[in-house]
Amino acid sequence: MRVGIGHDTHRLQPGGPLRLGGIDVAHDKSTVGHSDGDVLLHAIVDALLGAVAAGDIGQMFPDSVPANRGRDSAEMLAAARDAIESLGWRIGNLDCIVHAERPKLLPHRQTIRKRIAEILDVDPDRVSLKGKTGEKIGPVGREEIIVAQCVAMLEPK
Repeated sequence: MRVGIGHDTHRLQPGGPLRLGGIDVAHDKSTVGHSDGDVLLHAIVDALLGAVAAGDIGQMFPDSVPANRGRDSAEMLAAARDAIESLGWRIGNLDCIVHAERPKLLPHRQTIRKRIAEILDVDPDRVSLKGKTGEKIGPVGREEIIVAQCVAMLEPK
């Protein structure tokens, strides 16, 4: 088995919606990013690539390449999935955390889990998703940033 960890942080700006986990969540803020700014999918990409020692999202999709501006993060995640599969691995499970003061994740959790599973072509029960607030302290608590973390466990095909 292989294990990888992914992390991503994006600044928040006024105006929604918030792109998170491959869906648009109604919110009064959105992320600042070179691509569509989906912090959760970016963390998953890094976890998958890290598990097979294949670099990170910045190497696979550099922000110096104009084609990556505004790119759909679901495309990035599908490419990472294809990369690990080409090396003989498949996803065992993902355990993800989103750190955000708002919006509350619970009403969107199942939809996000299903969307991630769809992109990765796995059963939704292999995708765990938790939400944590900043308790109104620090940059997460002040709603300046949103952070995502993911641990991926891969197994041989």
